[in-house]
Amino acid sequence: MIKVIIADDHPVMRSGVKSVLLTDPKIEIIAEAKDGEEAYNLILKHQPDVALLDVEMPKMTGLEIARRIASEKIRTRVVFLTMYKEEDMFNEAMDSGAYGYVLKENAVEDVLESVKTVFENRYYISPNISGYLVKRLNTRNDFASQQPSINDLTKSERAILKLISQDKTTQQIADELHISYKTVENHRNNISKKLNLSGTHSLVKFAINNKEKL
Repeated sequence: MIKVIIADDHPVMRSGVKSVLLTDPKIEIIAEAKDGEEAYNLILKHQPDVALLDVEMPKMTGLEIARRIASEKIRTRVVFLTMYKEEDMFNEAMDSGAYGYVLKENAVEDVLESVKTVFENRYYISPNISGYLVKRLNTRNDFASQQPSINDLTKSERAILKLISQDKTTQQIADELHISYKTVENHRNNISKKLNLSGTHSLVKFAINNKEKL
Protein backbone atom coordinates (compact mmCIF):
# COMPACT_ATOMS: atom_id res chain seq x y z
CA MET A 1 0.00 0.00 0.00
CA ILE A 2 1.08 3.58 -0.72
CA LYS A 3 0.20 5.69 2.30
CA VAL A 4 -0.75 9.27 1.44
CA ILE A 5 -1.58 12.50 3.26
CA ILE A 6 -3.46 15.29 1.47
CA ALA A 7 -3.08 18.90 2.60
CA ASP A 8 -5.01 21.78 1.06
CA ASP A 9 -7.00 24.59 2.63
CA HIS A 10 -9.78 24.13 0.06
CA PRO A 11 -12.05 21.22 1.05
CA VAL A 12 -13.40 20.83 -2.50
CA MET A 13 -9.86 20.34 -3.79
CA ARG A 14 -9.07 17.80 -1.09
CA SER A 15 -12.26 15.91 -1.84
CA GLY A 16 -11.55 15.85 -5.58
CA VAL A 17 -7.99 14.61 -5.16
CA LYS A 18 -9.11 11.99 -2.65
CA SER A 19 -11.77 10.63 -4.98
CA VAL A 20 -9.21 10.22 -7.78
CA LEU A 21 -6.66 8.48 -5.57
CA LEU A 22 -9.20 6.07 -4.11
CA THR A 23 -9.80 4.60 -7.56
CA ASP A 24 -6.52 2.74 -7.04
CA PRO A 25 -6.80 0.00 -4.37
CA LYS A 26 -3.05 0.21 -3.70
CA ILE A 27 -3.36 3.75 -2.32
CA GLU A 28 -4.47 4.49 1.24
CA ILE A 29 -5.41 8.03 2.35
CA ILE A 30 -4.33 8.01 5.99
CA ALA A 31 -5.03 11.67 6.82
CA GLU A 32 -6.14 15.06 5.49
CA ALA A 33 -5.08 18.53 6.62
CA LYS A 34 -6.62 21.98 6.12
CA ASP A 35 -3.46 23.99 6.87
CA GLY A 36 0.30 23.63 6.86
CA GLU A 37 0.80 23.24 10.58
CA GLU A 38 -1.71 20.40 10.76
CA ALA A 39 -0.12 18.78 7.70
CA TYR A 40 3.36 18.90 9.21
CA ASN A 41 2.19 17.36 12.48
CA LEU A 42 0.35 14.60 10.64
CA ILE A 43 3.47 13.84 8.59
CA LEU A 44 5.53 13.56 11.77
CA LYS A 45 2.90 11.28 13.32
CA HIS A 46 2.14 8.97 10.39
CA GLN A 47 5.32 9.13 8.27
CA PRO A 48 3.38 8.62 5.01
CA ASP A 49 5.05 7.51 1.79
CA VAL A 50 3.76 10.57 -0.07
CA ALA A 51 2.46 13.96 1.06
CA LEU A 52 0.36 15.93 -1.43
CA LEU A 53 0.79 19.55 -0.38
CA ASP A 54 -0.60 22.83 -1.62
CA VAL A 55 2.19 25.39 -2.00
CA GLU A 56 0.23 28.16 -0.26
CA MET A 57 -1.51 27.22 2.99
CA PRO A 58 -2.33 29.02 6.25
CA LYS A 59 0.05 28.74 9.24
CA MET A 60 2.83 27.01 7.24
CA THR A 61 3.43 26.86 3.50
CA GLY A 62 4.05 23.67 1.59
CA LEU A 63 7.56 24.91 0.85
CA GLU A 64 8.32 25.27 4.56
CA ILE A 65 7.04 21.76 5.22
CA ALA A 66 9.14 20.30 2.41
CA ARG A 67 12.28 22.01 3.73
CA ARG A 68 11.65 20.66 7.22
CA ILE A 69 11.08 17.16 5.89
CA ALA A 70 14.39 17.36 4.01
CA SER A 71 16.37 18.79 6.93
CA GLU A 72 14.92 16.28 9.40
CA LYS A 73 15.49 13.40 6.96
CA ILE A 74 11.88 12.23 7.06
CA ARG A 75 11.32 9.60 4.38
CA THR A 76 8.05 11.13 3.14
CA ARG A 77 8.22 12.32 -0.47
CA VAL A 78 6.48 15.58 -1.30
CA VAL A 79 4.31 16.28 -4.32
CA PHE A 80 3.12 19.85 -4.71
CA LEU A 81 -0.40 20.55 -5.93
CA THR A 82 -0.42 24.11 -7.14
CA MET A 83 -1.85 26.69 -9.49
CA TYR A 84 1.58 28.29 -10.00
CA LYS A 85 2.97 27.71 -13.51
CA GLU A 86 5.93 30.10 -13.16
CA GLU A 87 9.38 28.59 -13.61
CA ASP A 88 10.77 30.44 -10.58
CA MET A 89 8.17 28.87 -8.30
CA PHE A 90 8.82 25.45 -9.83
CA ASN A 91 12.56 25.75 -9.14
CA GLU A 92 11.95 26.92 -5.59
CA ALA A 93 9.65 23.96 -5.03
CA MET A 94 12.17 21.47 -6.36
CA ASP A 95 14.97 23.13 -4.38
CA SER A 96 12.93 22.48 -1.23
CA GLY A 97 13.26 18.74 -1.83
CA ALA A 98 10.02 17.93 -3.65
CA TYR A 99 9.70 14.92 -5.94
CA GLY A 100 6.61 16.08 -7.77
CA TYR A 101 4.96 19.22 -9.10
CA VAL A 102 1.36 18.91 -10.29
CA LEU A 103 -0.75 21.77 -11.56
CA LYS A 104 -4.21 21.84 -10.02
CA GLU A 105 -5.76 22.32 -13.44
CA ASN A 106 -4.31 18.91 -14.38
CA ALA A 107 -4.83 17.20 -11.01
CA VAL A 108 -7.52 14.80 -12.22
CA GLU A 109 -5.23 13.50 -14.96
CA ASP A 110 -1.89 13.72 -13.15
CA VAL A 111 -2.28 13.20 -9.40
CA LEU A 112 -2.65 9.41 -9.43
CA GLU A 113 0.37 8.92 -11.67
CA SER A 114 2.40 11.41 -9.63
CA VAL A 115 1.87 9.49 -6.40
CA LYS A 116 2.84 6.16 -7.94
CA THR A 117 5.86 7.67 -9.69
CA VAL A 118 7.40 9.42 -6.67
CA PHE A 119 6.71 6.33 -4.54
CA GLU A 120 9.17 4.59 -6.88
CA ASN A 121 11.75 7.29 -6.12
CA ARG A 122 11.29 9.07 -9.47
CA TYR A 123 10.29 12.65 -10.25
CA TYR A 124 6.90 13.58 -11.66
CA ILE A 125 6.06 16.92 -13.28
CA SER A 126 2.79 17.84 -15.00
CA PRO A 127 3.52 17.18 -18.69
CA ASN A 128 2.71 20.72 -19.86
CA ILE A 129 5.53 22.15 -17.71
CA SER A 130 7.92 19.18 -17.90
CA GLY A 131 10.26 21.36 -19.95
CA TYR A 132 11.16 23.15 -16.71
CA LEU A 133 12.67 19.94 -15.33
CA VAL A 134 14.68 19.31 -18.50
CA LYS A 135 15.98 22.89 -18.41
CA ARG A 136 16.79 22.55 -14.71
CA LEU A 137 18.79 19.35 -15.25
CA ASN A 138 20.65 20.82 -18.22
CA THR A 139 21.54 23.91 -16.19
CA ARG A 140 22.91 21.75 -13.40
CA ASN A 141 24.95 19.65 -15.82
CA ASP A 142 26.37 22.77 -17.48
CA PHE A 143 27.28 24.21 -14.08
CA ALA A 144 28.94 20.98 -12.98
CA SER A 145 30.96 20.76 -16.19
CA GLN A 146 32.24 24.29 -15.66
CA GLN A 147 33.41 23.66 -12.10
CA PRO A 148 37.17 23.23 -11.64
CA SER A 149 38.24 19.74 -10.60
CA ILE A 150 41.30 17.62 -9.91
CA ASN A 151 41.32 16.71 -13.60
CA ASP A 152 42.38 20.30 -14.38
CA LEU A 153 45.66 19.79 -12.51
CA THR A 154 48.97 18.70 -14.00
CA LYS A 155 50.64 15.43 -12.97
CA SER A 156 53.07 17.34 -10.71
CA GLU A 157 50.26 19.32 -9.08
CA ARG A 158 48.29 16.14 -8.39
CA ALA A 159 51.36 14.57 -6.81
CA ILE A 160 51.78 17.56 -4.52
CA LEU A 161 48.07 17.62 -3.69
CA LYS A 162 48.32 13.96 -2.70
CA LEU A 163 51.13 14.76 -0.28
CA ILE A 164 49.15 17.70 1.09
CA SER A 165 46.27 15.27 1.75
CA GLN A 166 48.71 13.33 3.94
CA ASP A 167 49.11 16.48 6.03
CA LYS A 168 52.70 17.03 4.98
CA THR A 169 54.28 20.46 5.22
CA THR A 170 55.75 22.39 2.31
CA GLN A 171 59.29 21.54 3.47
CA GLN A 172 58.47 17.84 3.82
CA ILE A 173 57.00 17.79 0.31
CA ALA A 174 60.06 19.59 -1.08
CA ASP A 175 62.39 17.08 0.57
CA GLU A 176 60.38 14.07 -0.64
CA LEU A 177 60.15 15.29 -4.26
CA HIS A 178 63.70 16.71 -4.29
CA ILE A 179 62.55 20.16 -5.33
CA SER A 180 62.88 23.57 -3.72
CA TYR A 181 60.62 24.98 -1.04
CA LYS A 182 59.73 27.83 -3.39
CA THR A 183 58.71 25.42 -6.17
CA VAL A 184 56.28 23.66 -3.84
CA GLU A 185 54.84 27.00 -2.76
CA ASN A 186 54.35 27.99 -6.41
CA HIS A 187 52.58 24.71 -7.08
CA ARG A 188 50.36 25.21 -4.04
CA ASN A 189 49.40 28.68 -5.26
CA ASN A 190 48.67 27.40 -8.78
CA ILE A 191 46.55 24.53 -7.44
CA SER A 192 44.53 26.94 -5.31
CA LYS A 193 43.93 29.24 -8.28
CA LYS A 194 42.83 26.39 -10.55
CA LEU A 195 40.43 25.04 -7.93
CA ASN A 196 39.15 28.49 -6.89
CA LEU A 197 40.32 27.93 -3.32
CA SER A 198 41.10 30.77 -0.94
CA GLY A 199 42.10 30.92 2.69
CA THR A 200 44.89 29.32 4.67
CA HIS A 201 43.32 25.92 5.26
CA SER A 202 41.10 25.54 2.19
CA LEU A 203 43.71 23.67 0.13
CA VAL A 204 44.45 21.21 2.92
CA LYS A 205 40.75 20.65 3.50
CA PHE A 206 40.13 20.07 -0.21
CA ALA A 207 43.05 17.64 -0.44
CA ILE A 208 41.85 15.60 2.54
CA ASN A 209 38.23 15.53 1.30
CA ASN A 210 39.36 14.31 -2.14
CA LYS A 211 42.13 11.97 -1.01
CA GLU A 212 40.56 8.92 -2.65
CA LYS A 213 40.56 10.63 -6.06
CA LEU A 214 44.30 11.33 -6.03
